[in-house]
Amino acid sequence: MKGRSHPQTLAAVRAIYDELAARPIERACERRTDCCHFRLTGRTPFLTKGEAAVAAAALRATGRTKLPLREDGACPLLEPGTGRCLIYDGRPFGCRTHFCAAAGGPYARSEVVDLIHRLEGIDTELGGGEARPLSAALQSALRGQCR
Repeated sequence: MKGRSHPQTLAAVRAIYDELAARPIERACERRTDCCHFRLTGRTPFLTKGEAAVAAAALRATGRTKLPLREDGACPLLEPGTGRCLIYDGRPFGCRTHFCAAAGGPYARSEVVDLIHRLEGIDTELGGGEARPLSAALQSALRGQCR
């Protein structure tokens, strides 16, 4: 990492998430988790290193140190017993901006491109190349490879 400490990285990514939440873009996620079933939707969120660091910190805060295994094609962050996201407050940008049709549909890229560029800038600072699929990015972060 070139200049940011791990706590600064987490704070910078969380600030982007907060800015997204403050934007007047109408969406109504009811935590239905339809979009979390990647095999069914054909879509998997991709995470930058900064996003993976935030997600890993959120997962560690639940007392877990490993990514749960899922064989049904659903997001590994869905709690098997309840079907709820284990890290909802720390969920990645893609999970925050890709809404099912019932929630209002996905954000238009033009509405969030500035935030995407900021996430990519943090990724560059961390030595990242490209965003990676959620499971791979999070597994690396949990092994400490995003610090």
